[in-house]
Amino acid sequence: MQIDRLIQMVFLLLRHENITAKQLAEELCVSTRTIYRDINLLSIAGIPITSQKGYGGGLSLLQGFSLDKSYFTQEEQNNIVQALQIFKSSNYPDADKLLNKVAGLFSHNLQSEWLEIDFSYWGSPEKERSNITVLERAIINKYVITFTYFNTELTITSQIVEPLKLVFKSHAWYLVAYARHKNAIRTFKMSRIRELEITNELFERELPKDFSLTPTYKEAYNIPVFMLHFSEKIAYKVYDEFPEKNIKKLDDGTLEVTFRYQLSDWTFLYLLSFGEYVEIIEPVEARNILKEKAKKIFSLYR
Repeated sequence: MQIDRLIQMVFLLLRHENITAKQLAEELCVSTRTIYRDINLLSIAGIPITSQKGYGGGLSLLQGFSLDKSYFTQEEQNNIVQALQIFKSSNYPDADKLLNKVAGLFSHNLQSEWLEIDFSYWGSPEKERSNITVLERAIINKYVITFTYFNTELTITSQIVEPLKLVFKSHAWYLVAYARHKNAIRTFKMSRIRELEITNELFERELPKDFSLTPTYKEAYNIPVFMLHFSEKIAYKVYDEFPEKNIKKLDDGTLEVTFRYQLSDWTFLYLLSFGEYVEIIEPVEARNILKEKAKKIFSLYR
């Protein structure tokens, strides 16, 4: 993670009177180009780094500079450490190492961890976590990557992409990247990525500022409005899954939900997860599709 590397860089500069960009790059396992980019960020943040060319030259901190933890109030220090504890609880690789460094800098006691968050699903493979570490390096240093990918129809494709961002959304990690074979930005679910490799090729592309992982659905897209009736027996899940403004309680206790869905396999598999407790009222086409799927399920158990 970039902030981790920036902190390590400051500590290395504090430890050495003089160090070259090449030495920093080797120590931090990045390119010298990345080192110079980080140096620029640190300088903007107010860290006084000087550069001397020629034999015996290199990078160093302005004489007399030291990290003063009193720059942050006690409350701000606590907030930073608690935020990092949440980050650690997400099982993000190397978060524990970063937390210990910052806590040591602030002389903060880590015994009182008040929150635990586990974003991984039951049986989550360790390979997915290691892929996050690889992608972190590729995104920060702008390396092109390759991998094979299983889409929702289980079709396997070979991908060459420019990785731009990692996103955690709705219980899963996603990679946002520029897919070269499509000449467009695409989103890949991490659990479907296999044989991930970093190439030596660099790219310059940045993620557009207006990019959103969640598409904006408009009536022009011809996405139908579903009217769904849910049994009150499953009310807890309905309120978990749908915005309250889309839920209307009828006189008999039934919950009526209106929501836009595409007529796709994903939609019907999702609705089937509610079992006998949901009925599609509208549109009629969707009602008939689910009826046919229910018949096929019934035929398996005849």
